[in-house]
Amino acid sequence: MIEKPLTPDDVDFVTTLHGDEGVSFVVLLQPRGDQADALLRAIDDVALGELKDAVHEGEEPEGEDAHAPAELALEHSVRALRDAGSEAVGQVIERHPLDKLKSVVEEANADEVIVLTAPHYVEEFFHRDWASRARHKVGVPVLKLFAHSE
Repeated sequence: MIEKPLTPDDVDFVTTLHGDEGVSFVVLLQPRGDQADALLRAIDDVALGELKDAVHEGEEPEGEDAHAPAELALEHSVRALRDAGSEAVGQVIERHPLDKLKSVVEEANADEVIVLTAPHYVEEFFHRDWASRARHKVGVPVLKLFAHSE
């Protein structure tokens, strides 16, 4: 589960987690504007010292406006994983992401879930971040990794 396009460092990180063992990915991306309200994202930006980002959180596309950028981010990420030698498919998730994650885990007979995200201090403090919530829902180990920035 990701929230923005994978960077080359992200791709290298997730494709080498299990050494030379072949892995395949089902990438789920929820448009960032749909994940949390702008206030929580701005608080996270301030906590990280990214004041310029906090000012622009209200400009984050939401709803239908977020779908096209999310599709491009997903396409980029799936292509990058494939270029790194992994099997990969993906889907933009617009509603009920944890329900969809659970069904994908069951359908794919997944061994684990990787949640690749930026730090979200408010959600993490209250265990409302995607990884914490997924651990109670999916029935397989959930690994939370912090995405690299470019």
